[in-house]
Amino acid sequence: MRGVSVFVVLLVVLAGCTAPLSPTEDGRTTTTATPTTAEGQTPATATAEPTTTAQDTPPAPTTATPAPTTTPEPTTPAPTPEPTPTTTPASGFGPWGSDPVVIAVEVPEGDDREYASLVSEAAAFWEANDARYLGYEIDYEVDADARNPDLVVRFSDDIPECSGQADAAGCAPYITDRRQIDRPETVYVRTGFGDRSTAEVIEHELGHTLGLDHDDEPAELMNATSILYTLPRTNATDKAFPWDDSSFTVYVNDTGAADTDAARDQVRNALDYYTDGAPGMPDNVTFTYVSDPDEAEVRISFAETSPCVRGAASCAAASGYDPDGDGALETYGGLRIVLVDLDTDAVGWHVGYWFAHYLGAEDDEDKPDPFRNATYSERRSEWWNE
Repeated sequence: MRGVSVFVVLLVVLAGCTAPLSPTEDGRTTTTATPTTAEGQTPATATAEPTTTAQDTPPAPTTATPAPTTTPEPTTPAPTPEPTPTTTPASGFGPWGSDPVVIAVEVPEGDDREYASLVSEAAAFWEANDARYLGYEIDYEVDADARNPDLVVRFSDDIPECSGQADAAGCAPYITDRRQIDRPETVYVRTGFGDRSTAEVIEHELGHTLGLDHDDEPAELMNATSILYTLPRTNATDKAFPWDDSSFTVYVNDTGAADTDAARDQVRNALDYYTDGAPGMPDNVTFTYVSDPDEAEVRISFAETSPCVRGAASCAAASGYDPDGDGALETYGGLRIVLVDLDTDAVGWHVGYWFAHYLGAEDDEDKPDPFRNATYSERRSEWWNE
């Protein structure tokens, strides 16, 4: 029976700031969580409070180094592991017969990426492992401009709906018998993925043209879903606005605050400062306060001791998305702010400082004036009205 088979995309989502990707036993990648606090996130950066004299100038905020992990941190997904060579030779030939299968390559107009080399990489995988996984010999000849190919690997920004799946990364005919073949057959591969992920999609789809289904070995390759990474994207720290939108939901856990009502007022004053149009910051920011922390993008909590570095008066960390798998977030999806044993009057300043930081003003000189070299008394003033 002739059919088509789909390869669905599953992009990795990182929880925490630069959580490492760790290879598992099957060669895939997964996220490794950093140590967590009660709010569920280890803050990555911290500020110190100046001493209690009004004349003192606070030291510059410091960056905390997360505890080291015992796992490596690759910048690209781990490649499909090469199987152990077998001494049993492949016997006979599959549906394509004994002649080399000629593969042509079609690319979007104006796209000068070296797709043919990725097709060659995928073809070489099956040639090297035909005995182990196919039980017969396969020989490919990749000729990007072949006039009479047996197969065409067509790269496109969008691929046709495949077996009812609209967001597939690839699509290919499922061929088990030579009578099914109508040359040239076409394999579709979506563009926009990194080299290793693109080669993996091609390998998967070629597997279907060789008679393998989603339940067949190699299971890590032929599975219907996989973690795939995009081409490099701009990191959040290099974006003018690193969030998907400017409407934020906020949860305040006032447990541990010296004066809960006053602390909540401080938080509102700080966030209203951005709603009213903080200098140099986005002017369309809005906040909605929620009672369920699971519904909040911004979570603010209080603690007696610092979960980041000793002596820090506040800490913050973002969580978000790393679609290109480089270990750095490309878009923020959540922010955690922890306030450490603070005077109530200083709560608003620390909340405002961290919000500016994660709105794209990582350097203090890019933050609004109230957050540049503020003294002890200035941090405890009504700076949002000045």
